[in-house]
Amino acid sequence: MKLAGQFLRFSTIGAAGFVVDISILYLMLYMGLDLYSARVISFVAAATSTWIGNRLLTFRPDRKGGRKISGEWVVYLAAMTVGGLVNYGIYALLIGFFQLFHDHPWLAVAGGTGAGLLINFMLARRILYKAGD
Repeated sequence: MKLAGQFLRFSTIGAAGFVVDISILYLMLYMGLDLYSARVISFVAAATSTWIGNRLLTFRPDRKGGRKISGEWVVYLAAMTVGGLVNYGIYALLIGFFQLFHDHPWLAVAGGTGAGLLINFMLARRILYKAGD
């Protein structure tokens, strides 16, 4: 049950991160950035927001300290980049090949987010917070 509860919290925080991701994406597009550059910035913002939520809520009981908070953020961002590359790759393919996704990039963000979710959960759980079973 512990794993299921963590995954539910991780997914819920991820949903909030999805809102951050889309909000920042559209803000960057409004400011004149292209779809690809804007997505890089929105990913970093979303990953930072999910790091805060997961640090406080998802893995808090399992954290085995030692890292300074800034070091933990860097490790989290690096770990999330693995799933983020899958996420970004799917996003780029969707907006590059399908007009619907190009016209509505939030749909491409959703497709990429779903693909990266499991990868990022396992990396956060096993590498960053070293959760025991």
